[in-house]
Amino acid sequence: MLRALFISNGHGETAIAARIAREVVNGATVAVGLDLFPAVGLGASAQPLALVGPRRTMPSGGLVAMGNVRAFAQDLGAGFAGLFAEQLAFLQRVRERYDVAVAVGDVYALGLAFVTGLPTIYVGTAKSIYVAPYGPFERTLLRKALRVFVRDEPTAAQLRAQGVEAEAPGNVIVDLAELAPGAPAGRWLGLLPGSRGEAYGQAVRLARVVRTLGGNPRLAGGLLSIAPTLSVERVARELAGDGWTIDEQRSETEPFRARAPGALVVAWRGEFGALLGGSALVLGQAGTANEQAAARGIPVVALDDGASGKWYRMRQRRLLGDALAFVPVDPVAAALAIDALLADAPRMRAMADAGRARMGPPGGGAAIARAILAFAAP
Repeated sequence: MLRALFISNGHGETAIAARIAREVVNGATVAVGLDLFPAVGLGASAQPLALVGPRRTMPSGGLVAMGNVRAFAQDLGAGFAGLFAEQLAFLQRVRERYDVAVAVGDVYALGLAFVTGLPTIYVGTAKSIYVAPYGPFERTLLRKALRVFVRDEPTAAQLRAQGVEAEAPGNVIVDLAELAPGAPAGRWLGLLPGSRGEAYGQAVRLARVVRTLGGNPRLAGGLLSIAPTLSVERVARELAGDGWTIDEQRSETEPFRARAPGALVVAWRGEFGALLGGSALVLGQAGTANEQAAARGIPVVALDDGASGKWYRMRQRRLLGDALAFVPVDPVAAALAIDALLADAPRMRAMADAGRARMGPPGGGAAIARAILAFAAP
């Protein structure tokens, strides 16, 4: 029997935890009980993990870890202090229920895992020498974990030189980015507004670019990803308020289509791999979803949305390298830049190659699963 508690601190981190859990199930020769405590968010799309512990959506969506003082103040006003106390109390009670804790995210998730007193495996999802290396305090925490997995070999090599036995057997984000059939026929501009509260406004902004592109012969339209954390109905209302005509519900995976003169946006709630499989290019304001697209060799474009998103976009630029290009936030200028990129086949190929190289090889999920299964009781 193996009982494992996963601890994640974000929607993308939950998706990574779920992928590792599937690999655990596939590789298990004993019965397994796999739970997830989502320290941030509600743990949407966590299957096969069962959700445990107190959880509530906060206004920041977890961005307080990035030093956003205003977001932290909003979270405090929404009851974060009380929720945090409940979470700590829960973690202190669970030691006898599990054999191992698996922290997925940054060192905040790792610190929560240590509260359980369980043997701990750490899966680092954000830090990289391409963006920002692990600092002295973080390395002190990493040394206390039994196994440390990071996203790329250069980062692992630097940590080993600093006394942390880090491993990089493959990037789980690449495992997540499996292409799949099922998208509507055509060559689409994938629209990735993200999974947090600001995604509703971002969906409107991305759709405006599609409307400006109009009947571009290189594209069938926009294929809009609606994350499980978002309300389909609210996305439809926001688009209708911006002048789109909304069709009635079509299916669970394609809940609506939004139309404007010469333009089409298809809402997509099916497999993300199908959206990637149908996209020639993605216009993304997301985190993990942008990285998945780059991992599969799909060029990524992001709106240069000024000071509000500057830090996050620059972080992603360092992470993805030449796989990511910025375009102006003005929809006319953005549409012109996207049209020029679609017409530039050599640059599209170069961006695809850069994304695959920067994101690294698959196989991380299976390797981490084997480490988890080593804790199975005989």
